[in-house]
Amino acid sequence: MGGGVIARSSQEDANHGGIRCANPRDVTGPVQRPPFGPPDLRKTLRSIALVLSLAVLGGSLASCGAFQTGNARANKPIPSALQSKLSAMGSSAAAPMMIRIFKESSELEVWKQVNGGGYKLLKTYEVCAWSGELGPKFREGDRQAPEGFYTITPGLMNPNSQYYLAFNTGFPNKFDRVHGRTGSDLMVHGDCSSRGCYAMTDESIAEIYALARETFKGGNASFQLQIYPFRMSVANLAKHADSPHMSFWKDIKEGHDRFELTKRPPSWDVCNKEYVFDVPAGMALDAAGTCPVQVAQLPPELAAKTAADEAALNREIAARAGRAAQAAAQAERQAQLDAEAKARGEAIGSFIGGLFDGQPAEAPAAQPDAPAPTPAPRPRA
Repeated sequence: MGGGVIARSSQEDANHGGIRCANPRDVTGPVQRPPFGPPDLRKTLRSIALVLSLAVLGGSLASCGAFQTGNARANKPIPSALQSKLSAMGSSAAAPMMIRIFKESSELEVWKQVNGGGYKLLKTYEVCAWSGELGPKFREGDRQAPEGFYTITPGLMNPNSQYYLAFNTGFPNKFDRVHGRTGSDLMVHGDCSSRGCYAMTDESIAEIYALARETFKGGNASFQLQIYPFRMSVANLAKHADSPHMSFWKDIKEGHDRFELTKRPPSWDVCNKEYVFDVPAGMALDAAGTCPVQVAQLPPELAAKTAADEAALNREIAARAGRAAQAAAQAERQAQLDAEAKARGEAIGSFIGGLFDGQPAEAPAAQPDAPAPTPAPRPRA
């Protein structure tokens, strides 16, 4: 996995498990052999063979744009508990879906569209392993898991992955490419082992894969994958305020906040080398070009939230700086007290050592016994 998963001899994840589209020009005609059987029988056999050939060819060609069901793992049904929850929340297996990943808390969320058009959280899975640090992927081989917005299509699903089941994140996307970022085969897969990917347990990826499979079978052409460094709260942003990725994180936070406000996945595009969201239909954007005025405008509710969050972020950063300065001053005072106590201890030890000059003290000399007193003479009567 080009800086992704453990190295392997084949590129099976890159070509989706070796499934390739058949080329009609590669299909050769029948081999010429001596006539067999009566003319009517030969005609019948040729008709049957033609039908079978067309069926096989049609199936191969259909695989170019259709979801590949693959093996038994890829065809596991959605667990009955999830089916029941889908029904209870007013959704179905065929309804549109969306996935969010949060690196710092190692969480993967599956959201499903419900009656009325909004999305509800179906289930949160633990990400078994991801590699690298908080922040986006930059280059092939850096073993960094990507962040940003990606579109998952049936062609990115891999039922024959060596890592149980997998789907490709679609990295690099339009944003990554305009920034010159490189990498390949960045997956969400099973096997709980990562060198640039998001690894799940086999049980978890089986459920996620089944949900995606049924979404595609329901007629949905794609689903959105959103990947964040952490929950995009003011507190978390303040905690990482000194990160060089802050500008990028504020950019993708807009897409995060749009979903939080509307509970609908925002459409996304790229201009001015930045993510932009909910671009008017039919507007073509140059990833490196200036963003049109219409794109730069935020809906009133989002503009109010963005301004409030920015003000809260500045307050939190200032408060953290104040607490850090206070803690540093306290630590400095404590270090000074410790140094003074150590100096006093060393001085006392030096003084005591000087008294004895390093030699054991001599015992005081013995004094002679005093003579017994002479009794006074008794007076006479």
